[in-house]
Amino acid sequence: MNNTEKLAERGSKVIMNTYSRFPIAFDHGEGMYVWDMDGKKYLDFVAGIAVNSLGYSNPKLGKKIAEQSMKLIHVSNLYYTEPQIELAEMLCENSCFDKVFFCNSGAETIESALKIARKYAAMKGKSGRTIITMEKSFHGRTYGAVTATGQDKYHKGLDPLLPDIKHVPFNDFEAIEKAADDSVCAILMEPIQGEGGIIPAKKEYLQKVRKLCDEKDIVLLFDEVQCGVGRTGYLFAYQAYGVEPDGACFAKGLAGGVPIGAFMAKDKLAQAFKQGDHASTFGGNPFATSCGTVVMHELLDGGLLDNVKKQGELLSKRLIELKQKHSIIKEARGFGLIQGIELTIPAGDVIADCINNGLLLVGAGANVIRFVPALIVTEKEINEAMDILDKALFRAEEK
Repeated sequence: MNNTEKLAERGSKVIMNTYSRFPIAFDHGEGMYVWDMDGKKYLDFVAGIAVNSLGYSNPKLGKKIAEQSMKLIHVSNLYYTEPQIELAEMLCENSCFDKVFFCNSGAETIESALKIARKYAAMKGKSGRTIITMEKSFHGRTYGAVTATGQDKYHKGLDPLLPDIKHVPFNDFEAIEKAADDSVCAILMEPIQGEGGIIPAKKEYLQKVRKLCDEKDIVLLFDEVQCGVGRTGYLFAYQAYGVEPDGACFAKGLAGGVPIGAFMAKDKLAQAFKQGDHASTFGGNPFATSCGTVVMHELLDGGLLDNVKKQGELLSKRLIELKQKHSIIKEARGFGLIQGIELTIPAGDVIADCINNGLLLVGAGANVIRFVPALIVTEKEINEAMDILDKALFRAEEK
């Protein structure tokens, strides 16, 4: 039994069985690569599922972690800390938003969004509390977030779910228009659906939804947990579309792997939260927010957004070339460094083949392979990944 197998056996005895884990145990990483406990090297195009925005062992992030851990890791939000305010300033100054609520995860940002939408309706004297979300969406695993998620498989065994959530088809404006009656207080959607299969919103669709929300005083909320914070080549995904929501959710890559969530809102919406309405014990702690400032500096001043645009174009080109070569690729879609290919066969075997040959990939539904590498990825690494995938696709077609 090797070191990986030994650790997996130990873990199976004490870790709840909520993940279908690959038989791999990682020990360390550097840049775009990770090594397992037996020394095998992998090129990582998963990045902790769009989390490790600066890759592994980033020296600037490592230095900040060391410095901040010796100053303050946590104090209560009963007090101010400079890292929290600095990160909030960076986020607000570079977005359409005015205020930030910090928490620890994407799911928590969604809970914040759901709460503030209904608080806003109450503040405005609106009787309706219904929130519209999209079919095939994914918003997280907490109770409100999983209710908002438009996939039945995540709802099994959890009834009764949060009341007054409507799911409508994505990219279908007529469906939203029909559902948006006087009972509706908010619309929540991902600009690019992640777990639903890497499905980008259409620009005209988002423009129409924004106009509808303005006309009916409905709160428009974007879930950018996976597609935000530089992944599209823009700092925020809404900027890629030129459509401003009233509030938006960010997490995953914001602190380069350190847990953090940020719900942001324009003033008119932010005013709905009063003291005592919402809180997070660990949210916005100086350790996590100081790490967030490193990521933001790299995005804004370190050329990282330009790299995402450049490498995203190359990734799109290579995926389209693979589609032309392989009949089992139905569609290539997405942009920046959040892209996917939909296959005519289950994606699991192709992903497993790539992993065996040193490339980490992850699915997005049964038939989609997702590509969300660290934002530092280079042309060499994209070409290396595509060559491994190319061979795996050939082997899948020969079966």
